[in-house]
Amino acid sequence: MAGFVFGDLSLLLALPVIGAAVLLLFPRQKSKAHFSCALLFSSLAFLWSLAILHRFDGSKGEMQLVERVPWMRFYGIEYLVGIDGISLFLVLLTTFLMPIVILASWSVKDKIKEYLFFMLILETGMLGAFVALDLFLFYVFWEVMLIPMYFLIGVWGGPRRIYAAVKFVLYTMAGSLLMLVAIIYLATRHAQLTQVLTFDLLQLYDLHLPFHEQVWLFLAFALSFAIKVPLFPFHTWLPDAHVEAPTAGSVILAAILLKLGTYGFLRFALPLFPAAGLAAAPVVIALAVVGIIYGALVAMMQADIKKLVAYSSVSHLGFVMLGLFVFNLQGVQGGIYQMLNHGLSTGALFLLVGMIYDRRHTRM
Repeated sequence: MAGFVFGDLSLLLALPVIGAAVLLLFPRQKSKAHFSCALLFSSLAFLWSLAILHRFDGSKGEMQLVERVPWMRFYGIEYLVGIDGISLFLVLLTTFLMPIVILASWSVKDKIKEYLFFMLILETGMLGAFVALDLFLFYVFWEVMLIPMYFLIGVWGGPRRIYAAVKFVLYTMAGSLLMLVAIIYLATRHAQLTQVLTFDLLQLYDLHLPFHEQVWLFLAFALSFAIKVPLFPFHTWLPDAHVEAPTAGSVILAAILLKLGTYGFLRFALPLFPAAGLAAAPVVIALAVVGIIYGALVAMMQADIKKLVAYSSVSHLGFVMLGLFVFNLQGVQGGIYQMLNHGLSTGALFLLVGMIYDRRHTRM
């Protein structure tokens, strides 16, 4: 179904950006106006996502509310977005949590305008990654998320915030550069076989590559997503980022950003390279089980409650990966269900930790 440039999903992506632009018009001193503006536009995005839920037809097993607009015609790149039952609830989780974390940011006293600006840009980046159906567009949104999160940790974080922010960016960039190479290779390979250069995910699903090609491409995608999950042993950036991030940053990081890793496996890596995914399943399942046990044991030993919740996320996301790689309906549904569970429960835990820290000035 063809759409137009400002359809339902485009408006959802635009609302936080419009809010960020309006924020720039306010004088730096008016902190209450800044919070009111950010809260208004994040709440509007949530209400609009509820309207999208109402329009969504759960009886159809296809992409809905699809919008397709040519972007870079010569390279076959389009502005192509759509939503299905997997991404719908992750979008709702994102829009539901953003007004809550903005409300929970009243303790931020410095550079409030810039802080809320980055929060709104981050929301658009996360929503865009969930609804993008063009691989290049997905990569753009994937990288857009990095910049505001880097500043949120690096400017408003704890004593070791620069170390944590740089580590977060280096880990994520290392994986995503390989993914970009794989995305470009996939599009050119499609052009060789069909004479059509495209980054359209739904067309690339039909590309049946030989096993040896699938393995290398799967590894490139899987590394990027495994770092984001984070899957053991790619998890070492997470505790530092969580501990140093401000409360809202920790909530967004745990509740939404980590889900982009598991979502990436489910939406991109496994459907595009099924044979390689099946071959990699024993290794991923083993790493997931190690992560479940390791994350739980390390969490038990933490004196800092924020680190405790951070390591528990390594354990919880191991269950999601386990569900996705058993390759049956119950596993995948359970994995998605656990993604939503973890987003709500761990987000709430980080909010509680932030509230206690604001009152007691300790996390021990």
